[in-house]
Amino acid sequence: MKLNALQPKEGSTKKAMRVGRGIGSGKGKTSGSGQKGQKSRSGVAIKGFEGGQMPLERRLPKFGFNNKKFATNLVEVSLGKLQAAIDSKKLDAKKAIDEKALKEAGVINNIKDGVKLLGTGTLSAKVELKITKATASAKAAVEKAGGKIDFIVREVKPVVRKDGKGAKK
Repeated sequence: MKLNALQPKEGSTKKAMRVGRGIGSGKGKTSGSGQKGQKSRSGVAIKGFEGGQMPLERRLPKFGFNNKKFATNLVEVSLGKLQAAIDSKKLDAKKAIDEKALKEAGVINNIKDGVKLLGTGTLSAKVELKITKATASAKAAVEKAGGKIDFIVREVKPVVRKDGKGAKK
């Protein structure tokens, strides 16, 4: 068998219809696209267009819930990054380390809604942390090194409806 002798199985391929090649071909003049208008041109995509009428997806009401408005945006700090800051004398392990101290040391850029300690990396220094949250592995690593974590509890204002319903009187 030679590569130049390979052919597809008989009947498996079909020649493409050549359109726009005269009236006698059966697909001449408009080439099977009818006459005039937007849809007779190439590159047309009118999905959901209902001729100027309000489309179905806009007639139906919105529903569902999105938690973006209520989600907490926490800044993450790993144990390794914390240890590196202590080793480079940016942070003092003898003093209590809070979110403000982390920002001033350049460990984090901003505080946002709080700081969360992640368990990646190792911690050898005995530290006392005052942060918003910590993973279970991070908490265990801090306690194993002889330190402790005090969690900051933030008060969240209740959501008040615009129409006044459900508000306390």
